[in-house]
Amino acid sequence: MSKGRLGYYNPDKKQENRITDIGPSHFRQFMPPVLRKNYGNWASHRVLDPGLLMHVSETGDKAFTVRVGAPRVMSVEHIREICSIADKYCGGYVRWTTRNNVEFITDKEDTAKALKKDLDSRKHIGGSFKFPSGGTGNSITNIVHTQGWLHCHTPATDASGLVKAVADALFDDFKTMRMPAKLRVSMACCLNMCGAVHCSDIALLGYHRKPPAIDDDAVGKGCEIPLVVAACPLYAIKPVTTAEGKKTVTINQEKCMYCGNCYTMCLGLPLADKEGDGVAILAGGKISNRISGPKFSKVVVPWLPNEMPRWPTVVKTVKQIVEVYAKDANKYERLGDWAERIGWERFFEKCGLEFSWHLLDDYRLAYDTFRTSTQFKYTDHAWAVSKAVGGI
Repeated sequence: MSKGRLGYYNPDKKQENRITDIGPSHFRQFMPPVLRKNYGNWASHRVLDPGLLMHVSETGDKAFTVRVGAPRVMSVEHIREICSIADKYCGGYVRWTTRNNVEFITDKEDTAKALKKDLDSRKHIGGSFKFPSGGTGNSITNIVHTQGWLHCHTPATDASGLVKAVADALFDDFKTMRMPAKLRVSMACCLNMCGAVHCSDIALLGYHRKPPAIDDDAVGKGCEIPLVVAACPLYAIKPVTTAEGKKTVTINQEKCMYCGNCYTMCLGLPLADKEGDGVAILAGGKISNRISGPKFSKVVVPWLPNEMPRWPTVVKTVKQIVEVYAKDANKYERLGDWAERIGWERFFEKCGLEFSWHLLDDYRLAYDTFRTSTQFKYTDHAWAVSKAVGGI
């Protein structure tokens, strides 16, 4: 037997005391004790205040969650402050949600309320809130978004800057719950849509309007042309040889959808364009089955200019959609359900948006998703049963 890091190696029990660096640690070790104890036994939950949730277990235990908004891109100092807050109030436990919110969880209501008060009091030097509580219930929660100009190489607009501008305009509705139902705003800086904008109530999409430029010299010297050709999802790229004998590519502009995959493979095909790039706005998507089935977002504004640094036209358009929805929709009605109830024609009229035939939903693969919701499955079953007993 040989001695390892945790003791002696037993050849008859090879997995005994074995440790490995392969793969993540088990998620339960990161859960607060109250969640670990009651895992799978939660009976109900309530929103006590905007940003303050209470979950009740079948055992009677309670977990209190304080949710605060946070930027996706954080400094080390900001993260350290979050950790120190978690150490002080929550035994060192903290979690991030998929929408970039930060949640602090404790089993004591008094601690949660004191924590919420502390978080709301912390501000940056410029006066803005560091950790604003909110984003629960019928509110606008944090805007999930992509990388933008900070990290990505194919964006048509910035993510952090645009989201900051829009979030500032919608901040009051993050702190309150005046919306008819939850309202999810997402942002993707190009149509590869890393930001899940295809299924959001309101979505902002950076959009290129011109195909990539072709630098024949750079393509021939620095790119693997077969990989460039294979990267195009619409087979719009073909290899060619110039009159001077240089190997390069050509692009069928009618097929190109300006995704930037080719630029990912080859720096000789830059896509960014100061005048052509802009922002499209989509609306009406969701992923829940409540009231109606899941929906794709629909394009409602095909293009708005990049007006750095505050994007006033985009912000104004989003704000007017939110205000009309908040005033006109029924309780518990998501934005897409409201638009379908009043009709999309009325939606455009009420929101002051211009409609053109280009906005008609002609997505050719849409029928693949028509029968994926529980409503359709239930309806099919009810129809079959009714037919079997002679009801149809």
